[in-house]
Amino acid sequence: MKHSNRMLAALCGGLIMLPWISLAAPPDKADAALSGFIRAVVDRNPRVEAARAALDASDARSDAASRPLYNPTLSFDAEDTDVERTQTIGLSQTIDWADKRGARSDAAAFQREATLARYLSVRRDVIVKLLDGLARYRTGAERERLAAERVEAMNEFAELAGRRFDAGDLSQVDLDLARIAASDARIQKASAAAALAEARQDVRSLVPNSPPDEWPGLDNTLPALPAQFEPEMLVMALPEVRAAQSQVDVASAVVELRQREKRPDPTIGIAGGKEGESNLIGINVTVPLFVRNSFSAEVSAAVADRREAMQIASDIRQRAYARVVSAAERYRAVYAAWQDWRAAGSESLERQGDLVRRLWQSGEISTTDYLVQLRQTLDVRENALELRQSFWRAWFEWVNASGQVDNWLNLQADVQPYKFPEN
Repeated sequence: MKHSNRMLAALCGGLIMLPWISLAAPPDKADAALSGFIRAVVDRNPRVEAARAALDASDARSDAASRPLYNPTLSFDAEDTDVERTQTIGLSQTIDWADKRGARSDAAAFQREATLARYLSVRRDVIVKLLDGLARYRTGAERERLAAERVEAMNEFAELAGRRFDAGDLSQVDLDLARIAASDARIQKASAAAALAEARQDVRSLVPNSPPDEWPGLDNTLPALPAQFEPEMLVMALPEVRAAQSQVDVASAVVELRQREKRPDPTIGIAGGKEGESNLIGINVTVPLFVRNSFSAEVSAAVADRREAMQIASDIRQRAYARVVSAAERYRAVYAAWQDWRAAGSESLERQGDLVRRLWQSGEISTTDYLVQLRQTLDVRENALELRQSFWRAWFEWVNASGQVDNWLNLQADVQPYKFPEN
């Protein structure tokens, strides 16, 4: 009996220890291994590559829009009759009188800026999804180990209860309680394994060729938020806000383009040749007459599209502002709870475990009471894992909402701003 008591007490003492708690100073930047892993993965992600392809296409469209609208036209006419032969050659050119080319170029350049912002947004979302997956994977792995320890402890307890029942020292109710506790521990282990498999799947969907043992860990210490920060400035720099504002600029450029399209473009032609023995030279000017269709409806539609884009941009800014403020509040709350746990909670849990273990060994508390205390200790450990995961995810939400992902990871997107062509 004493040997079994020592085994169970030693096992419970091991369960109480939390080796992943560290009191090191929080880093201002992410761990180099994590940054390197993210850097190697993100630019090869299909979603990021698709967004980059869209950006390349937008570059090409911007270049196309900056080129002249009209090419010259070459014509050749020949007429042969019984009296004389007529031959002429001509060249005509439509003039972009209202500078539609400039308006098209502006619209395409602004569209390129919107596409760039969407590329950065997709890239950031992939990074944050990967970070979140790593957090859930690391938590799931430790939760599965904790569940295995719980199964071992409860099986040992059930075995001990069986021997005491056979010796007449334990009632049938207490024996059933011990067996139920062991069954419950196995159920929790299965649930933990399923959650870990799901988290592993989410990470694999982003890094399919990397085995889990190569996935980096996450810091248990993260920086506190500054006491004061300007959410408006952070919001205006966010890719989704920049994309929405660029769409407003695109809509404004389209309004200008539609207004210029109401002005007709003349075509000037010159021709020369011979009619019999006589030389011919001619000049031709044609101007479209916008009398049946003045294209005013297109302008009205473009103005309405601009109003829509402005309201969408305003909505995105408002939601982004609420998100960054809420993310700061959430992180500060979780940060405070995590610091309290690191400072006092883990030590209190260890002291409580030692005290309960001594009371049980001395016979001052029953086996049933000790089981309750043991399960409570395990539950607190699991809650600590949940708190750490919430701590990580709150930080990821903050750097995402504030646009600080690349800064924290020391990454930089390999893109260049588009140079507006000179009209």
